Amino acid sequence: MTPRPDPRILLRLLALLAPYRGRLAMAALALLVASASVLLLGQGLRLVIDQGFLAEDSARLNQTLGAMLGVVVLLAGASALRYYQVSWIGERLAADLRRRVFDHLLELEPAYFESAEHRDHGAAEIASRLTADTSVLQTLFGSSISLALRNLVMLVGATGLMLVTQPWLSALVLVGIPATVLPILWFGRRVRRLSRHSQDRVAELGRYASEALGGIRTVQAFNHEAIDRRDYGERVEQAFATAVVRTRQRAWLTAAAMLAIFAAVGVMLWQGGQAVLAGEMSAGELSAFVFYAVLAAGAVATLAEVAGDVQRAAGAAERLLELLDAAPGIQAPAEPTPLPMPLRGEIRLEKVSFAYPGRALPALDSLDLWIRPGERVALVGPSGAGKSTLLGLLLRFHDPDRGQVTLDGIDLRELDPKALRACMGLVAQEPLLFTGSVADNLRYGKPDASPEELRAAARDANALGFVEALPRGFDSQLGPGGVQLSGGQRQRLAIARALLKDPRVLLLDEATSALDAESERLVQQALDRLMSGRTSLVIAHRLATVTAADRLLVFDEGRLVAAGRHSELLEQSPLYRHLAQLQFGRHNQQA
Repeated sequence: MTPRPDPRILLRLLALLAPYRGRLAMAALALLVASASVLLLGQGLRLVIDQGFLAEDSARLNQTLGAMLGVVVLLAGASALRYYQVSWIGERLAADLRRRVFDHLLELEPAYFESAEHRDHGAAEIASRLTADTSVLQTLFGSSISLALRNLVMLVGATGLMLVTQPWLSALVLVGIPATVLPILWFGRRVRRLSRHSQDRVAELGRYASEALGGIRTVQAFNHEAIDRRDYGERVEQAFATAVVRTRQRAWLTAAAMLAIFAAVGVMLWQGGQAVLAGEMSAGELSAFVFYAVLAAGAVATLAEVAGDVQRAAGAAERLLELLDAAPGIQAPAEPTPLPMPLRGEIRLEKVSFAYPGRALPALDSLDLWIRPGERVALVGPSGAGKSTLLGLLLRFHDPDRGQVTLDGIDLRELDPKALRACMGLVAQEPLLFTGSVADNLRYGKPDASPEELRAAARDANALGFVEALPRGFDSQLGPGGVQLSGGQRQRLAIARALLKDPRVLLLDEATSALDAESERLVQQALDRLMSGRTSLVIAHRLATVTAADRLLVFDEGRLVAAGRHSELLEQSPLYRHLAQLQFGRHNQQA
């Protein structure tokens, strides 16, 4: 069973409100003025009845009504000021939280998002905390807490004035409020549970529809429309049935609330009426007393509702603080060693072993490797051999469990990770393009790149032709993930992006896989230009693309099992010979 969140966890967020003490004080003052104004209206009502209506004194009536009008104006102004200030504070808190959590997330290493703890939900679930959970807290701090404080003041004030007006009748009310409110709260909890269940049903409708429409090609290709119509219809009916149950309970809640409130008011009027007839209290005092009793009952009901909001917000705060409390596993040392300039690009791995968390077998096992400055090295081997893990260590997405990785003789753990990554360029198997223009994506590694530099990088990456053919050239919007471009075009833009960064060490992770022959030719030409004069590590499953490398390194089960030129490895390495036969032999058969 999931433990209930501790509302005290919200106190940690109060530090975020410290810079806005002035607004908090103004909101508190407005809250007190508004609450006092409402309480004054009860006394105004007493004076209107006793000294105006019953005394038949029109001058006194006009005077009292004028004073009440002034109180109402004060109430309206204070309420508007309170609403603005607390809403501003709630929005500001949500904005500050979003920025703080997002800024912190950017400092966490990729392993955090890939860990077993978060793998089931992924980055999308973590990102939802930035929106949904912060919105819950915005509602709490921008509305619910203010409402709770206002009603707490009203409850205390109304109770005190009731005791002053009529002590014995106050005792009856203070006993009667819980008896009136508790049934309403019981029904209210049932309605909230059913509302959550109904929202889950509606969310399931959205998920199913989104999945079916997103895969409409597959749905129609398999003639699955009839089954999807049936399944979606069943979910619609389930959502309808849940909504009907919720509506029925809401109707009972409304009936119970009206019955309880009017019954309580009726009892008070009967008891108070007897006191008025007996001369123990005036009609005005009775009216004021009923007014305060209704205020007190409403305040208790509101405070009970806000308690539920606090529990929900505490859960949201717990999820956000969990992200803020996550310590980066990869951090810069207190005094990082500066990289030498110019950087030669020499890489060494000495007895390096690394295993991913939760896995018994190491991804790399006692690996020794020396890559000379400017050398072009290809990493080959079966899937899971440790090739991509090696690139992750070089980018310092992970640190080795044993051994050390050095760049120009400096242990990577002694470097600032940002300085290390600034001198490295990555072209992934499936390059990620971001929502924005072509120019925005190319400038990702060099924000101040000039238009001339953009054109030069695009030209060297064989991308200038198709970029200039776009409607607005470099200013053309690509859409999410560059969906408007082909795989080869996205890959060439990624190469142009790396060219613009001008890295000393280049990491290519199967950059030509899954491309057609013409796209592969263009991409390979761009890669040859990109690798010129740079230390390059190339992961490739297509051996034909890397046979011209200075050295080929053959990996298997986290170990380096062979190294040499293509012709040498065909003779010396059974694993490489097997891989070559699978690819070149199949190609010859097809030819």
